[in-house]
Amino acid sequence: MRPKQIRSAYEGLERSCQETVEGWIASARRVGGVELFSAWFAGEAYQKHRHDTYAIGVTDSGVQVFDYRGAVHASTPGQVVVLYPDEVHDGRAGTDAGFGYRILYVEPALLADAVRAIRGRPYPLPFVNEPVSTNATLSRAIEGAFRAPLELLAIDCLVIDLARGLMAGERNGASPLFSRRVDVPAVERARQFLDAERTRVVHSTELESITGLTRYDLCRQFRILFGTSPHRYLLMRRLEFARDRIHRDRPLVEVACDAGFADQAHFTRVFKSAFGLTPARYRALRTGQRLPNTRIQPAARGPRRG
Repeated sequence: MRPKQIRSAYEGLERSCQETVEGWIASARRVGGVELFSAWFAGEAYQKHRHDTYAIGVTDSGVQVFDYRGAVHASTPGQVVVLYPDEVHDGRAGTDAGFGYRILYVEPALLADAVRAIRGRPYPLPFVNEPVSTNATLSRAIEGAFRAPLELLAIDCLVIDLARGLMAGERNGASPLFSRRVDVPAVERARQFLDAERTRVVHSTELESITGLTRYDLCRQFRILFGTSPHRYLLMRRLEFARDRIHRDRPLVEVACDAGFADQAHFTRVFKSAFGLTPARYRALRTGQRLPNTRIQPAARGPRRG
């Protein structure tokens, strides 16, 4: 089938907002900092968005097209896609047949710990130079994660494998040392505090008191370790809380209130910015528990219930 013309994500966004997207999504609750997610779409899938985790996936069917870091990329079956935390991207089908994929969302803190264990000293988060590849280490890790229910003990080995694969994808397989000292325990205290206070506004003075760092130094060090800012990290934890409520079929207005948003409209804007879908669309696309043994079929159409 002839591929569609690959175009920029910035063209036709207003039009795509009003189109009905064929597809389905299925996710498992995050376990130990790792979330398994699978989906199938025809046409436009996700509008521009960003999340604070690594996204490491494999295309199972069709052609997956996305804009990322100023370029248009396409992934075909068997190819691995890696997106760095907090980078804006979108997603769409490259042919009329649609596309399907499986993906792991991994907290950067896990990979930072794994890289430190492998290197023997703190290193920056791995940045893969080519977002689409045939990285065999990452491909095997993804396959293994979806092969059986993900348990906490299995996550340890999975994260090590992912870290090795990401490091291999860097230029020359090497990362530079931290350019300045990072107070890992202090930054970790900030992260744990944000996790605990995820449904309310947290002030810089609170984090300064907890860490002993200035707000500016904390912001710099937090991004080195976790790939995003403290504010963005807290916002994503709030959305994670909200998404869990959506999975429990709670009314969206109630979800917005429980997650600490001013109102449902504010919640919708922030959710769409993070996931590329409105909360209502996310709920409509989401299927039952299709993981971990479900393979995506190219001919799938519409929501499928497991």
